[in-house]
Amino acid sequence: GYTPCFRREAGSYGAHVRGLNRLHQFDKVEIVRVEHPTKSYEALDGMVEHVKNILRELKLPYRILRLCGGDLGFTAALTFDFEVFSTAQDRWLEISSVSNFETYQANRLKLRFKDENGKNQLAHTLNGSSLALPRVLAGILENYQTPDGIKIPEVLVPYCGFDMID
Repeated sequence: GYTPCFRREAGSYGAHVRGLNRLHQFDKVEIVRVEHPTKSYEALDGMVEHVKNILRELKLPYRILRLCGGDLGFTAALTFDFEVFSTAQDRWLEISSVSNFETYQANRLKLRFKDENGKNQLAHTLNGSSLALPRVLAGILENYQTPDGIKIPEVLVPYCGFDMID
């Protein structure tokens, strides 16, 4: 799903939150899945591959971090963060995150299914920000600069109708 997002953060000031880094209003594409508990980690792997494929097609330099237990929010069982390298800031910026929440969200939603014995069981839920669009744009602007302007990634040319921003 395509979602507009609003973030309210008090006390975040300084160079690391300027520009496209930390917008208070932005758009992103969300991936949400409801899965049988025996299939949720397979689904998580599929979500990771989905985001990897998008970044590969855009030909942006990226890395994947598997968050350790201490870095996870209390709601997630496992999270992978995707980061794109910012040449302007000389650091990695998070561009996507995919997580398996197992039964945490399902419990709050009372999202259940009947198992083979007719007993109610909680489903597993997975969420991912497929891509935070402002940071994708920043990655493209930084990584596709040429002396003649910004080259449009080949995969986007059919959607843009042009291949260069002068």
